[in-house]
Amino acid sequence: MYDSLSPMHTTVSGAWRSRAQCGCDAVITLVARRKNVPIRLLTHKSRSRLPVARARQLAMYLSHIVLGRSLLEIAEAFGRDRTTVSYACAVIEDMRDDPRFDEEVTALEQQIEADMAGEAVHHG
Repeated sequence: MYDSLSPMHTTVSGAWRSRAQCGCDAVITLVARRKNVPIRLLTHKSRSRLPVARARQLAMYLSHIVLGRSLLEIAEAFGRDRTTVSYACAVIEDMRDDPRFDEEVTALEQQIEADMAGEAVHHG
């Protein structure tokens, strides 16, 4: 069900770019698995049904909040524009008023941070 992301390159709007430019791959993969959504749909250009759109918005939010990526970097990684990423972050932030959803997002944030700390130890 899950696609794998190329470790070296991907195409966004028909142009090749290094995956290292954004580093959003781990977040995309984690959210895709947790939300049971194929990775390719999170970065697909077309609009999607609500579950896929919400998963994409969540991945964008986490990329911004946890990874500290700029809205423009995230937009490029997801094949969207900066205003779409800004909107996604606002939607997810508003949804965090629901304690269950907030708990889920907090768990994802902690997982990403733990994964980043593990990578730092291995590369460090």
